Amino acid sequence: MTNAKFEVVAEGLRFPEGPIAMPDGTLLLVEIERQTLTRIDRDGRADVVAYVGGGPNGAAIGPDGHCYICNNGGFAWHEDEHGLRPTHQPADYSGGRIERVDLKTGRVEVLYTKGPNAPLKGPNDIVFDGHGGFWFTDLGKARTNEVDRGRVYYAKCDGSRIEEAVYPMLFPNGIALSPDDRRLYVAETDAGRVWAFDIESPGRIAKKPWPSPNGGELLIGLPGYQRLDSMAVEASGNVCVATLMENAGVTVIAPDGKLVEQVLMPDRATTNICFGGPDLRTAFVTLSLSGRLVAVDWPRPGLPLHHLNRD
Repeated sequence: MTNAKFEVVAEGLRFPEGPIAMPDGTLLLVEIERQTLTRIDRDGRADVVAYVGGGPNGAAIGPDGHCYICNNGGFAWHEDEHGLRPTHQPADYSGGRIERVDLKTGRVEVLYTKGPNAPLKGPNDIVFDGHGGFWFTDLGKARTNEVDRGRVYYAKCDGSRIEEAVYPMLFPNGIALSPDDRRLYVAETDAGRVWAFDIESPGRIAKKPWPSPNGGELLIGLPGYQRLDSMAVEASGNVCVATLMENAGVTVIAPDGKLVEQVLMPDRATTNICFGGPDLRTAFVTLSLSGRLVAVDWPRPGLPLHHLNRD
């Protein structure tokens, strides 16, 4: 384990997640409690691009240059000496949805509110493939006496197709693709597990038989109270998953499931990572309890993303 040396890019944010390092040097992220898509300028100033309501969570740039958002419908919140953190489904829960934001005008359009078998409950994280479609997780919502079982979906960015690819999962959160787009990675938050799924065609998983509970192969399970959030992939194929609570920071996992390293951060809600800067060697990490976006010089380059750094 190593303690990260970082530079604070922006602070005073209201539970930031979903960072995107834009080609012009600015960054986009969501502020879940503030209910906004926010742009961070080079001087660290935060400007609202769009107010989306609910609970904007994961975000990604699509082939049309618009920003696609997983909206979880909102949380109830608790704030104390440890910082700001989400709790459960609020009384004003507005329903899960996938939204598209025009970055030039701030116009917000709802693309999907339901899948083929269930309404969207708590869409969380999103990644685009080279075919112009996107995979996303639906973590579900927690209520006083019950929780939803989560799902993974595949959808087209024109609103014409949504398919359920994986079910069930226990709080599926981060999602990412291997460099060749042939494997899909999904992190389960409370279980502390990362699953790998073989992709046979856009939106189609080649499912493993029982005893796999969901058609995937267990890549790694972390011991102790290590909870997992969103993720990014290095150019080498290593999976970098934001880790909550114990050993909070970024856990790096090789494609064969071996633990490469853990980079520790001073925030128990280290929630997300993306790559940017020259040669994608800067990791931008959201420290959500303390409301900060930080930059870390990363020892290996990140994977260029479809419709952002490549294609």
